[in-house]
Amino acid sequence: MANHKSAKKRARQTIVRTERNVERKSMTKNVVKAIRTAIEAKDKETASGLLVKTQKLLARLAKHGVIKHNTAARKTSRLASQINNL
Repeated sequence: MANHKSAKKRARQTIVRTERNVERKSMTKNVVKAIRTAIEAKDKETASGLLVKTQKLLARLAKHGVIKHNTAARKTSRLASQINNL
């Protein structure tokens, strides 16, 4: 356990950040799931609209270090190619 004042603060900040990151990852999974549902339903317009929002979200998460840059790029690329194949 942290003994110094600064270490205690860092421990509190870590807890807050972890909760925030878990929430953001969960939100991302839900958005990706919505796109995949639209792809399965062969609804290209809805999937394309959701893809734009998802790309922005993934880029923002990668920028802030919640997910890695390559992970964001890979997910975006795979979703885009699935939509283009409709």
